[in-house]
Amino acid sequence: MNGFMTLAAASEHRDEIKGSVFIACAARAETPALASHVLRALAARYPDASHLCWAYRIGSLYRFSDAGEPSGTAGQPIFRAIEGQGLDQVVVGVIRYFGGTKLGAGGLVRAYSGVAAEALRKAEKRQEFPQQNVEIQVPFGQVGTLYHVLDALDITERREHYDEHGLILRARIAARDIGRLESLLRDATRDEYILSTPDRETP
Repeated sequence: MNGFMTLAAASEHRDEIKGSVFIACAARAETPALASHVLRALAARYPDASHLCWAYRIGSLYRFSDAGEPSGTAGQPIFRAIEGQGLDQVVVGVIRYFGGTKLGAGGLVRAYSGVAAEALRKAEKRQEFPQQNVEIQVPFGQVGTLYHVLDALDITERREHYDEHGLILRARIAARDIGRLESLLRDATRDEYILSTPDRETP
């Protein structure tokens, strides 16, 4: 499974161009709802800004907004900055405080794309892989064995409960590791397990 590059931490870059102040804020966003949350927080942080233009890319989903600037001069250049650095699950909002001098369409494109690109360039990044929800059921006698298997893999968000048959564990795992998980379970428990993938959700 191919991985993707995203942000490990939020990043900002500030620039002043002909009196206008531009502040680009880049952050990780796994869903459109989280991207909206980031942008609402940014708007609350700079309530007196002239504009808040933005863009996000989350897998095949993307949106951008000029937020009152001339069409095509802000949101799309910000989006191109995200694409240009090959990033995914990222939202960038750019605050502008108008300084009294109009920059023209070309000047706005350069300003918005430039501050967005610099915020992304400065950001700490990491490679991630698509995640998959899994459910594993083992009898009581194999619980310890299951924990040893899980320790060998990068398992996150574990939730578990017991019923009359044994342990039922739900977790998220890198989709590329599903085959390895099944192989480890098969060998370690001698086929005393049930592995299912309830959906194909990837953040």
